[in-house]
Amino acid sequence: MSTTVFIDGEVGTTGLQIHERLAPRGDIELISLDEANRKDADARRDALNAADVAILCLPDDAAREAVSMIEGGTVVIDASTAHRTADGWTYGFPEYEPGFREEIRASKRISNPGCYAITAVALLHPVVARGLLPGDYPVSINAVSGYSGGGKSLIAAFEDESADNHTDSTIYAYALGLQHKHLPEITRWAGLARPPVFVPSVADYYKGMLVQVPLALWHLPGSPSAADLHAALAEHYDGERFVTVAPFDAATATLDPEGLNDTNELRLYVLHNDETGQAVLAGQIDNLGKGASGQAVQTLNIVTGADEGAGL
Repeated sequence: MSTTVFIDGEVGTTGLQIHERLAPRGDIELISLDEANRKDADARRDALNAADVAILCLPDDAAREAVSMIEGGTVVIDASTAHRTADGWTYGFPEYEPGFREEIRASKRISNPGCYAITAVALLHPVVARGLLPGDYPVSINAVSGYSGGGKSLIAAFEDESADNHTDSTIYAYALGLQHKHLPEITRWAGLARPPVFVPSVADYYKGMLVQVPLALWHLPGSPSAADLHAALAEHYDGERFVTVAPFDAATATLDPEGLNDTNELRLYVLHNDETGQAVLAGQIDNLGKGASGQAVQTLNIVTGADEGAGL
């Protein structure tokens, strides 16, 4: 028996990719609205309530509105920021902790993680949970993403010379008010007492992401070694299909933000200089893969009982 799925917002960057991953599958029946009805409230309400699973690829306010329209047992996977720290919602990161897949499978309300956030949380949560990094440590995060992470407007800025916001920049930093929308999510799910200092950058390539957390190990209680951090990550993600930890002394002269494009993988590294007592926790991801549409499909597979890698 097939599962009926409605992607509310399927013409956006994330929605299109989810549609492409699901359309060929025989176990999924997609409910689609024509262009005239995509913004019609009654048509959307009918589709949301007819679906077994609704995947929301919408701005935050529109996502909240969509949830309010659901009257029955439709399972919601929300790719917006709206519900990532909300009570009653399950965080859609199955590798977060043992038992999280079961929580996702049993939930009717699932928030799909953000791209920067899932990478930062994957790096920080295991070391905070094991006491290697205090929750009140003043964490800072550096990151760079391809421009697809900003949606249609940012894509146009880099690709369309006629766009009002067209840029000739190769790379620029943004969120300079230190209020990026992923901060509440990172703070909660990483187990931090205060938001990290986070200034991301966007560069002139389509997709792919690196997230880096620099640490002065000599300043941490107990002075854990880089090997201790690596062991914590390796233990936490042992046996996982989509989250892997590079060998401790893997050759990493460079890290390519596009290195995992077109995959649903998240790869973690512990870069280190033992003489100076410094380390950098680094994560590599496709911001449209496990950072967005890929993770939504992985979560859908868990909900429906399909192979977790179906469509990925």
